[in-house]
Amino acid sequence: MTARALGPERYAPLATFWSLLFVAGPGFFVPLEQEVGRALAARRARGDGGRPLVLRAAAVGGALAVCLIIATVPAAGPLARRLFAGDSLLVVALMAGLAVYALHFLSRGTLSGNGRFRLYGFLIGIEGVLRLVFCVALAVAGVKAPGMFGLSLVLGSLLAIALVLRGRRGLLIPGPPARWSELSSALGYLLAASVCVQLLLSVGPVAVQLLATATQRAAAGQFLTARVIAFMPIFLFQAVQAPLLPKLSGLLAAGRRDDFRRMVLRLLAGVVLLGACAVTATALAGPWASRLLFGSGYSVTSFDFGILSASCVTFMVAQVLTSVLIAFRCYARMATGWLIGAVVFVGVTAAGTQLFVRVELGLLGGSVGSALVMACLLGGVTRRHTTPTDAPTSEATSRPRTA
Repeated sequence: MTARALGPERYAPLATFWSLLFVAGPGFFVPLEQEVGRALAARRARGDGGRPLVLRAAAVGGALAVCLIIATVPAAGPLARRLFAGDSLLVVALMAGLAVYALHFLSRGTLSGNGRFRLYGFLIGIEGVLRLVFCVALAVAGVKAPGMFGLSLVLGSLLAIALVLRGRRGLLIPGPPARWSELSSALGYLLAASVCVQLLLSVGPVAVQLLATATQRAAAGQFLTARVIAFMPIFLFQAVQAPLLPKLSGLLAAGRRDDFRRMVLRLLAGVVLLGACAVTATALAGPWASRLLFGSGYSVTSFDFGILSASCVTFMVAQVLTSVLIAFRCYARMATGWLIGAVVFVGVTAAGTQLFVRVELGLLGGSVGSALVMACLLGGVTRRHTTPTDAPTSEATSRPRTA
């Protein structure tokens, strides 16, 4: 809808804004959601109220959001010029989005930790509906300013929070004081890994916009629409991935090593097999699907679709290995894998010349690098591991948020 309403050139800065917000927002605040949900659930099981914990988490999330916004202020000019085609309203939307995302993911963690899963799903659903309604209204009104669409996306999230939480009782029950350790001693590793995960997942259009010449002003929008199609398997993978970590942790805790190994190998084989089919289908049908969904101005080549799809498959392999390492409580090894993948992405992209191909190969190289590093680190763990006494429940980096 938005891509057709704005056209390729005007859509490019909005695509860049959305990708950048998705790197920073979910990247920094998803671990907070998951740790709040885990800690609140543990308190509920003990019969303790969670208000002190939520307030402490709110302080962490608020401080992080303020730091990110402060860091954005001096970069506002360069951001507007280099990434947003001079639209300073998108910079305002970015800063507002950081604050709203902090509240959004804290709210999600509070809902899940209190067992309010119906409200959790309602929050996600109404957020999407409100964004769609606002974008349709702007398109019907003939608005052509990308910044207005950016603000509408942020406003949709804020209103969804207000509608879902208004008048809800029992979410902030008084309880014993919360210690910092309740939010997890591994939060730093989870945060670093989460940012790198979202970087490899969403940074492509930002890199394209930075590297594009004056004659390639529509490139970021074209790249984002191609990435949306090529990364469709990620959405399907979420259904498999959601119960994966609890299942793996349970097998380890029960000492069922053979079942654990068979489950991981079957899942990896399935991802590779289905991924090969997805790469072939996307390379063949991707250009046609792009023209059908977004219009003729957004089409890219079959070669581009093939590389993007391959990067999606290797990204899913890395996600499986992430769940395995978290099940073993090897947070540092997991974070190291994603950090090296991010470094590989930067290096490969910087070394290339052709705009789309250099970014696509960077994404592919980053995902392959992360998967290989985690596979190597996992080998050492499985040889010497002893069954953990306390299986983790955090899924901060094993469930990436897709734009």
